[in-house]
Amino acid sequence: MDTITGRNVGKTCRTHYKGTFNDGTQFDSSYDRGEPLEFVCGAGQMIKGFDAAVADMEVGEVKEIHLMPEEAYGQPNPDAIFEVEIADLPGSEKLQVGQRIYLANQNGQQFPVCVTAKTETVITFDANHEMAGKELNFKIELVEVK
Repeated sequence: MDTITGRNVGKTCRTHYKGTFNDGTQFDSSYDRGEPLEFVCGAGQMIKGFDAAVADMEVGEVKEIHLMPEEAYGQPNPDAIFEVEIADLPGSEKLQVGQRIYLANQNGQQFPVCVTAKTETVITFDANHEMAGKELNFKIELVEVK
């Protein structure tokens, strides 16, 4: 993984941002929540492209960035799509295609999945991030650096 460098790396940054898809549809906005997003720059808490953009910003600066999937949530991984026998997953018969739920792995850690298909006997889950494979646009305003 590329190391992010810049004056804000390792510092707590507060940013306001608006995220949109290429067609202009907004998927997220801290402005709408009325509260800036706080994170440690370069610590891997944010997607790579967002982190890298904030790393060299000045407080008060506004930057617009366009991220390819590799700088955001990555490309979809075909190995993250899997089928389960409905009989082996109690309650799965009630799930609907498009529904997002959490499953647990063998270590008990929960992870989000989306139901992508369902037959009488088999249900298909996709554990890829819902924004995998998407190009993202952000308008970022650096509000504060601590």
